[in-house]
Amino acid sequence: MNGEADCPTDLEMTAPKNQDRWSQEDMLTLLECMKGNLPSNDGSKFKTTESHLDWDKVAFKDFSGEMCKIKWMEISTEVRKFRTLTELIMDAEEHVKNPYKGKKLKKHPDFPKKPLTPYFRFFMEKRAKYAKLHPEMSNLDLTKILSKKYKELPEKKKMKYIQDFQREKQEFERNLARFREDHPDLIQNAKKSDVPEKPKTPQQLWYNHEKKIYLKVRPDATTKEVKDALGKQWSQLSDKKRLKWIHKALEQRKEYEEIMRDYIQKHPEMNLEEGVTRSTLTKAERQLKDKFDGRPTKPPPNSYSLYCAELMANMKDVPSTERMVLCSQQWKLLSQKEKDAYHKKCDQRKKDYEIELFRFLESLPEEEQQRVLGEEKMLGANKKGASSPASKKSSPDTGKAGSEKPKRPISAMFIFSEEKRKQLQEERPELSESELTRLLARMWNDLSEKKKAKYKAREAALKAQSEKKHGADKEERAKLPESPKTAEEIWQQSVIGDYLARFKNDRGKALKAMEATWNNMEKKEKLMWIKKAAEDQKRYERELSEMRAPPCSANSSKKMKFQGEPKKPPMNGYQKFSQELLSNGELNHLPLKERMVEIGSRWQRISQGQKDYYKKMAEEQQKQYKMHLEIWLKSLSPQERAAYKEHTSNKRKSMGKVRGPNPKMKPAMQIKSESEEEDEDDDDEEEEDDDDDDDDNGDSSEEGGDSSESSSEEESEDGDENEDDDEEDDDEEEDDNDSEGSSSSSSSSGDSSDSDSN
Repeated sequence: MNGEADCPTDLEMTAPKNQDRWSQEDMLTLLECMKGNLPSNDGSKFKTTESHLDWDKVAFKDFSGEMCKIKWMEISTEVRKFRTLTELIMDAEEHVKNPYKGKKLKKHPDFPKKPLTPYFRFFMEKRAKYAKLHPEMSNLDLTKILSKKYKELPEKKKMKYIQDFQREKQEFERNLARFREDHPDLIQNAKKSDVPEKPKTPQQLWYNHEKKIYLKVRPDATTKEVKDALGKQWSQLSDKKRLKWIHKALEQRKEYEEIMRDYIQKHPEMNLEEGVTRSTLTKAERQLKDKFDGRPTKPPPNSYSLYCAELMANMKDVPSTERMVLCSQQWKLLSQKEKDAYHKKCDQRKKDYEIELFRFLESLPEEEQQRVLGEEKMLGANKKGASSPASKKSSPDTGKAGSEKPKRPISAMFIFSEEKRKQLQEERPELSESELTRLLARMWNDLSEKKKAKYKAREAALKAQSEKKHGADKEERAKLPESPKTAEEIWQQSVIGDYLARFKNDRGKALKAMEATWNNMEKKEKLMWIKKAAEDQKRYERELSEMRAPPCSANSSKKMKFQGEPKKPPMNGYQKFSQELLSNGELNHLPLKERMVEIGSRWQRISQGQKDYYKKMAEEQQKQYKMHLEIWLKSLSPQERAAYKEHTSNKRKSMGKVRGPNPKMKPAMQIKSESEEEDEDDDDEEEEDDDDDDDDNGDSSEEGGDSSESSSEEESEDGDENEDDDEEDDDEEEDDNDSEGSSSSSSSSGDSSDSDSN
């Protein structure tokens, strides 16, 4: 308004005049002068160095320091500035020499103008008119209206715009050809690279295929409309259809790798090795392919995770945020016996997984084997990193087995390749491993059927030999006893579920907490677990010695039967109650596990008077059994009695090794009188008789197994009886006729034998 805003500054006035004076040679001289004035150790941001530059020293000819600074500011706008000034000047020199390099070619003053498309001609023609008619509308709204109007145009009117476009397009192509003749150096720079095109992902291949089909139906659809229509369809495709595109992508990938290897040999100066090895499949796509190829699903890492997985299968209606909380609560309610069952189930699944994975690896080529093994190794390393120090100690046997690498599958082509490879390497040392493999494959394909038959016969012989050896190795591995655990490992195994529940399935935190708890425990608290570790060590040594010893002697004592030996009755009231329910067939419709649960719940519901009644019945039968046993022993000849005593003695020793020493037993209890030994012999005779019953009758077997399980359940359910049993053990009660003591000992032995059998 006052004229000040329209007046140009001195800088603006001098800039256009000075612009004409700067030739290319002058600008390059300016950059050279700037280089000469830079510090030798230039490592600062370019703005910092630029602000400290003495422009009077940069000045040359009749260009002052201020003029040089203005020109530099102008040149620097054309280059990237996230670097040091030294680097920036090098780019600036390149820009000055060739300002129209690459995508900037179209900015060249002589470059012909590209013609407008039919739609844009219509848009430019009508925009001003519609803008006057609808001044309240934004540019976006105007564009939408005009786009709709153009689509509604009759073909005759549309043709006018199309013809104008085609005429101008022909003229543009003539002018472009002339421009190429006049500026061949610029066209050379803009020339596309001849590097082979990278392979497409399965989704890209599918999208291009579907896009062609969509455009046939709707040729006027925009790119945005196509993307919106096809965007979510890929994720909704079935696994079978997606697998088709995964296979196509892998085929394309193989072709690309072969082309790229040839290209890299011709252009060694280009560093393109990294792009060749990169996979086109996502992790989910790779897992889908492996699944269809037969890769086994990895089992849950521990018993708690297995329990959660089973429970969550029936919790689809429960919100995801509440599922883990419910799993944690339910896990805490389980008894130790139920938790141990899940632990055994988890271990079995891991063993099955290892066998299935080995079979899967044998069916893969060597490259794929390495990939799968690498993935397994990474998963194992992650788990190892989160594992406790106690679990890091492994036996030499397991370490050796874990490091075994599966061998390449035997094939006739493989035998041929191995035979010819060395000779080819000597004849053509310039070939790489992959090229050598391809050449050997071509040589194999060119072989006559007669020559191939020779290698196929060798393949069959080697496969038979390998299978035989693999079977023998597998049997040998299956025979090896489980490595003994440390006291800390046994303790961790018993409490891992509770800790995982407490830390919301965060294994790392749970293991750290367990380690800290164990380290802070007093020796008195650890004693029980140390004894269990000692028992486990004895178990390992016993199984190892049994494995090395001749098998006949171990089995002969178990299967030995004595004619007329009285049958062993129930040891306590609970066993008598279980036997009665099982023998009358009332629960035969239930599976074994549910049967035992039902018996346990019924035992809890009956009155104390009824429990006492069953207890008295068991005691009476025990007295009668001992009386009959004495009579039967007297009727035996000295040789038969000696054989029977030897049999029961051997059985007692083997049972003692399986069960291990009772942690509650005091040293004084270990010195026994002859009468006590006879009583123990009687107990073992009773157990042997029970085994005989198992062999004779399926129902008896069921009763015996259930009784032993039931008695172990009784221990966990009936706390009062357990406390009484503990007191009797601590007081060193030696009376075998005492029903509570014998009930407790037989229950624990039944539980122990039951767990061993499992």
